[in-house]
Amino acid sequence: MDSVRNGLRSIARKKLRSMLTIFGIAIGVLSVSLISMIGEVGKSQLNAELDSMGIGGLYVRAGEETPFTRRELAAVQANEHVSQATPLMTSYATISSRGVQSKAVLWGIDANAEDIVSLKLLHGRMIHPSEVSSRAQVCIVDESFAQLFYKRSNIVGKTVQILIDGRYEPFEVVGVVASGGNLLQGLMGDVVPAFLYAPFTTLGQLSHKEAFSQIVAKLKPEADEAAAASSIASDLSGERGRIQVDNLNQQKERLNGVLSLVTLILSVIGGISLLVAGLSIMTVMLVTVHERTREIGIKKSIGASRRIILMEFLTEALLLSVLGCTIGIGTALMLGAAGCWLLGIPLEVNPSALLFCGMFSIGAGTLFGVYPAVQAARLKPVDALRCD
Repeated sequence: MDSVRNGLRSIARKKLRSMLTIFGIAIGVLSVSLISMIGEVGKSQLNAELDSMGIGGLYVRAGEETPFTRRELAAVQANEHVSQATPLMTSYATISSRGVQSKAVLWGIDANAEDIVSLKLLHGRMIHPSEVSSRAQVCIVDESFAQLFYKRSNIVGKTVQILIDGRYEPFEVVGVVASGGNLLQGLMGDVVPAFLYAPFTTLGQLSHKEAFSQIVAKLKPEADEAAAASSIASDLSGERGRIQVDNLNQQKERLNGVLSLVTLILSVIGGISLLVAGLSIMTVMLVTVHERTREIGIKKSIGASRRIILMEFLTEALLLSVLGCTIGIGTALMLGAAGCWLLGIPLEVNPSALLFCGMFSIGAGTLFGVYPAVQAARLKPVDALRCD
C-alpha cells in the first residue's frame, strides 16, 4: 500500500506529464478496442444481412442445359432435412417508372420465399400461390425502391416497367417490404439501389426460360448440413447426373474468417501504438528517477531496501498503465455504443479481445517500467545524495 500511495503521489506531482502519458496509453487501447468492436459488429451485421437475403442453408445448382423441374423442387421440399425450399432466379434489371430509370436486383421467387428470404411486409401483401401458377405480372418492391421512384413508402397499386429480354413489361406492385440487405445496399451505393421480387414463373415465361437452375433450401434446426447435402444430391442426381450442392453457411464462415483476419491485422497495427505508449512510460520513468535521485538516496540511507525502491517505481508504471487502459476501454465502449445507436444496430463486444488488449497494455507498460525501476534500485546512497 505504501508503494501505491507513493506512486499516486508521484503521478499527482507531475500532473501534465502524467496525463500525457496516460492519454498516450488510452489512445492505443482505444484504437485496438474500437477495431475489435467494429470487427464484431461487422461480422454480426454481415451474418444478419446474409440471413435476411436467404444466404443460408443449401444452394442447389443444376446445369443450364438440364434445369430443374417442379417435380424436383417438390422432392427437395419433401426431403427429411429440409424445412423450406424455393426456386431462385436472380438477375440485374433496368426498372422504369414515372420517367425515371434505375438498376435493381430482380429476384424470381415462389410464394413461400418470405419464410427463407425473411421479407418484412410494410404495405400491401405478399405474392399468392395462385399468382405463381398463373404467371401473374405482379411484384413486391422494397422501401428504398419506393422512395427512389415515388418519394414515399406505400406505392401499392402502382405499375413499374421491367426491362426483360429487350422489352419493357408492366408489373403491378402488390406489396412493399422493408429494405433487405441494407448493409449491402449501402456498400454498393448507386450500382444496386433496390430489390424487386416477382413470381419466378412469370420471369421464366417472359425471358423464355421456363425452368430454373437454382434452389435454395432452408434446413431444419437439428439437421446435419453435410448429411442434408448428400441426401439432396442423391435425390436429384438420378438421370440428370451430377449436381452441385453448396453449403452457404460454410461460405458465411469463410467470410467471417476473412473479416476476423482483417480485424486481427488492423489490431496488430493498432497495437504498435501500445508499444509506443510503453516507450513513453519508460521515458517518463527514467526522467522521474533522475529527478528523484536525492529522494532515493535519503530513503536508502534510512533503511529502504532495493526491493522497496524497485516496487515503488514498478507500481508507478503499473498505475499509469492501469489508468490509461481503463480510460481507453471505457471511451471505446462509449464511442462504440454511441455509434451503434446512431446506426440503429446492436453493439457487439468480444470480452476476451478487450481483456487481452487491457492485459497487453498493462503488461507492456509495466515491462517498460522495469528498466527505470532497476536503475533506481541500483543507486548507491552516497552517489544519490551527492546529486544536485
